[in-house]
Amino acid sequence: MITTAHGIVLGELLADDLLTGVEVLAGAGAGPRVVTGVRTIDVPEAAERILPGELLVLTSAGLVDRIAGCLAQRRPAGVAVRLGPELPQIPDTLREAAEEMDIAVLSLPRSLAHDDLMLHGINRLNAHQGQVLERIDALHEGLSQLVLAGGDLTEISSHVARVLGVGIMVTSTDGREQAGAITDEHRDLLDEHQLLDPTGRIRVERARDTAALESGEMRVTRIAAGGTDLAWLVCVSPERRLASDDIQSLERAGTVAALLITREHAIMAVENKYRGDFLRDIFLGRAGSAEFILEHAETFGWKLDRPMVVISAEIDAERSAVPVPSPVSRAWQERFSAAWNQVCRARDSSIPSADFSSEVVTLFPAPVSEEGPDEEALRDLVAGAVSAVAGDRGGGRRPFSVGISRIVDDLAHLPAAYNQARRATQVGRRISGGKSTTWFDDLGLHRLIALVPDEDELQAFAEDVLGDLAAQNEEAVELRTTLQFLLDTNFNVAQAARLQFFHYNTMRYRVGKLERTLGPLTTNPHLRLNVAVALQVLEMTGSK
Repeated sequence: MITTAHGIVLGELLADDLLTGVEVLAGAGAGPRVVTGVRTIDVPEAAERILPGELLVLTSAGLVDRIAGCLAQRRPAGVAVRLGPELPQIPDTLREAAEEMDIAVLSLPRSLAHDDLMLHGINRLNAHQGQVLERIDALHEGLSQLVLAGGDLTEISSHVARVLGVGIMVTSTDGREQAGAITDEHRDLLDEHQLLDPTGRIRVERARDTAALESGEMRVTRIAAGGTDLAWLVCVSPERRLASDDIQSLERAGTVAALLITREHAIMAVENKYRGDFLRDIFLGRAGSAEFILEHAETFGWKLDRPMVVISAEIDAERSAVPVPSPVSRAWQERFSAAWNQVCRARDSSIPSADFSSEVVTLFPAPVSEEGPDEEALRDLVAGAVSAVAGDRGGGRRPFSVGISRIVDDLAHLPAAYNQARRATQVGRRISGGKSTTWFDDLGLHRLIALVPDEDELQAFAEDVLGDLAAQNEEAVELRTTLQFLLDTNFNVAQAARLQFFHYNTMRYRVGKLERTLGPLTTNPHLRLNVAVALQVLEMTGSK
């Protein structure tokens, strides 16, 4: 039987033996109509009380015109009339309105009394409502037993998928699949409708509530607790639209999933703290001997006795005059950390990754060939991981910057590698802006500057060399830009003038002004070197 939580499909109701002889006079080509109630119309005023989805039974021919005029507004499932001397055929107004609104017009046989139709419809609806409630309660009971027995999100998804005959996924709030019971055909269907990004993320932002899938649909149900979104329950129904009882079942499943996710988050928070503290102790050189570190790392499922790089990833600061509330920024960080953990686990479950509150730190293994660590292959793998975490930037993901250290093959070198990764993140962001991926070995001169721990000393060096040009006023900024063009062209005044779209004499005037401020730049190569380094220092540190 094709049913919904609030009614029965009209075609199923008409298939009952009691209703044999009922004919469809209009609206036969419309899709399934759900009957949510049966109402007898015996006076014109009753038309004002019609509810959508009701099957209307007209007791007299004089009511036909009145009903035809309110079909568009009231949207009943069907209209039942009895043809006879007073109504030999249905009027064109009723036929046209029914065809336009996809409403069935039925002819009742003389053997079927109005009261019998009313009683039969009500009994069928009541019986169906009972079946629906039993089904939903059985699903809820099954899910509750799964949770009490220690079941996880995958088992919950499988149970719901089996009961409803659909595909089920539990995703993070930005659409990353965490568990599910879904087939390759379901994924292909989502991909065809552009609901799956290249990294496998479900584009939940494109399907808040529902998204059409040919004859079916994808429905996204919010999983929340305490007013906070925890995840999404994604249902993929390729062959049919979900009925009301399906939706109620999904909501029940979402409630049970929220309880399980809340429990898992509490456990995970404790585990993440221990993992983060242990990784910090390694970087601070106070975690103990190498043997103890390797043994303790194994309890977390981590593998540290191999060549690897340290990756430091930080969410880029929000450029807004309004400060981001702390709970919101914390939610961003938790989602960011979960994304790195998920991407790393998909590649190798032994990759350490931990949330350091303002950054996510990962010890990424380097592929090894006969000659040793393969840096080119490593760069491709890291780029793939960064791309997977970023996805298509949808689902509320925040832009982030990444710094990568040199390859290390000794635990004693991890503290230095962590500092390299952090410096690479900071320098890369200053040079390239946000969404940068920077390798420490690619920093060049910036790499040497980054090795100087005292930023005040760097600033003092820049101010000593550049003097007034180190200021942040408009004139100093313009002169520094001209100076950089001159250095880039080896003080070829004519070429630098063309690059800046200046007249040659204008550039000559600026060269004179620069030399009066800085000294004989055109003849002293050592001075030019100091000035070039000072400009790079300002680019990295800014001017105070």
